[in-house]
Amino acid sequence: MNLRQIEIFHAVYLHGSVSAAARALNVSQPAVTKVLRHAERAIGLPLFERTKGRLIPTVDAHTLFTEVADIHDRVRSLRQACHNMRQGRGALLRISALPSLGLGAIPAAVAEFLRDHSDILFDLQTLHHDEMVRKLYDRETDIAIGFEVPPSAPVAHQVIGEGELVVLYPEAAMPDAPPRLHLDALRGHRFISPVQAGPIGRMLSAELNRLDVELDEVVSARTYYVAAALVRAGVGMAIVDNFTANAAVAAGLSSRPLQPAITFDIHAVYLQNRPPSKTASEFLARLAQVIENL
Repeated sequence: MNLRQIEIFHAVYLHGSVSAAARALNVSQPAVTKVLRHAERAIGLPLFERTKGRLIPTVDAHTLFTEVADIHDRVRSLRQACHNMRQGRGALLRISALPSLGLGAIPAAVAEFLRDHSDILFDLQTLHHDEMVRKLYDRETDIAIGFEVPPSAPVAHQVIGEGELVVLYPEAAMPDAPPRLHLDALRGHRFISPVQAGPIGRMLSAELNRLDVELDEVVSARTYYVAAALVRAGVGMAIVDNFTANAAVAAGLSSRPLQPAITFDIHAVYLQNRPPSKTASEFLARLAQVIENL
């Protein structure tokens, strides 16, 4: 298949019909039909079944699309690079991060980086831990920033900082709170529980079990920024990462780290065959400085 056939196949696969693919590519329907037929003859296999005006991908088409999507993304990236060069712009950095890092650390690092690299373009998005490998392999992002390296995945990583679990609470609930709080001190308070999944949830669950501490859980929140919003709303107190707490602290709220401390590494994760570029490495170094300052 040549690049034109790949482009047509990709569009028809995604849009489900010749007419929709033609509109997406801004070409005529006969042109799409002609190229698609040439592609099927070139590989010697039917790629779609015609059913009630729709094109249903065959099993072979599903298999082929995995490879085609990678090529299509690389071509799109090449076109974007050419456009950037024509416009006098620099590289495109595609960075994904956990929502808690997207609340403060990532925006601060981007703002600082752009002051010295005004020609760089950023494509930023948030993700959860279980999405890391998929987004990297689907070429939706180049670097994923998280608290854990996906196990048994062919990815590489580097540690760019450290985080810590803290208690986010209404000051009126503990007006004389010490500099660090034992989990046992949270007994009797209304507690917003994180779902016991992901690295932080597992660490907290293990520590609660080790100390034989059972908290009065009134709400379960699936994300730490939702837990922080519930604290602001007066529902109770929560244990979150320090990045979420820093972004959420407002009048009447405080945070305290735990005693003993529960810390975790922050990783920049990427495919083994796609290590960070020089520009991306410079950004990661800047992000590491921001994280250290936080």
